[in-house]
Amino acid sequence: MAAFFAELLFDLVRALVGSWLRQAAVAICAWLDTKIHSRTARLVVGLLLGTAAFFLIPAISGLLGL
Repeated sequence: MAAFFAELLFDLVRALVGSWLRQAAVAICAWLDTKIHSRTARLVVGLLLGTAAFFLIPAISGLLGL
């Protein structure tokens, strides 16, 4: 029974945090889009952010799994 409630709690937290993170990411990207004008600079910033997400997302999910 405890495992059932834990799964429900994890699903609820994932739903709440997921939508909040998505909204924050969209707001940050919209702000960043107005600050960067060059196509090359946008590509570089996108690659850096993608690389950071590639390494940070598994690290954060691993920490939350502990």
